[in-house]
Amino acid sequence: MNLEILYSFILSMIVLVISISIHEFSHAITAEYLGDSTPRRQGRITLNPIAHLDRVGTLMIVMSSLAGFGIGWGKPVQVQPRNFRTSPRAGMGIVAIAGPVSNLLLAIAGSAVIQLLQPTEPLITQFLLSWVVINVALMLFNLIPVFPLDGYNVFVALLDTIGQSWSRSLADLWQRQVQFGPMFLILLLVIDWQLPALSPIQWVFGVPMQSILGVLLG
Repeated sequence: MNLEILYSFILSMIVLVISISIHEFSHAITAEYLGDSTPRRQGRITLNPIAHLDRVGTLMIVMSSLAGFGIGWGKPVQVQPRNFRTSPRAGMGIVAIAGPVSNLLLAIAGSAVIQLLQPTEPLITQFLLSWVVINVALMLFNLIPVFPLDGYNVFVALLDTIGQSWSRSLADLWQRQVQFGPMFLILLLVIDWQLPALSPIQWVFGVPMQSILGVLLG
């Protein structure tokens, strides 16, 4: 491993650990705001990465960072929807969207630092660019509407909010397929790996990501 690859690996690891910890903290603090104290009782109202890192997700962080792109996930925040002051579906949707929103805000903050300070030190510039790119990637990846990603609960909540018979029926159907979500997500990742030209994930990391990065980084 040459020095440049080592720097890239370390920077990706640092950004992912910080960003995922803030992502999970955002879920936890939002759940408490809505009336559920479960995350606090389980020690999740903290920015300490140890409380938020998942063993498999952390392994994915290491492997993907070595591959040069960086992705992973944290330990899911457990909540009790019946404790929410909103309806269970709406509450789950609000808690779910808090994570991707935190990543968007982190990306915007990183972009602002780049624009304001215009750093000339290559290592600092690389760190800030990784910060923006990885947080945008985390936001978009988590918005895929497949369980256990955040986009699943956001999608169900939106359908329920529409309030039409067809939307509620679709929300019920989507919830009944939850046990197949992880298998479907793995299938999407395999397709992306083997047949990238046909991968639905490229719809997320293609034009949308490039458009957002274009706005943030110019």
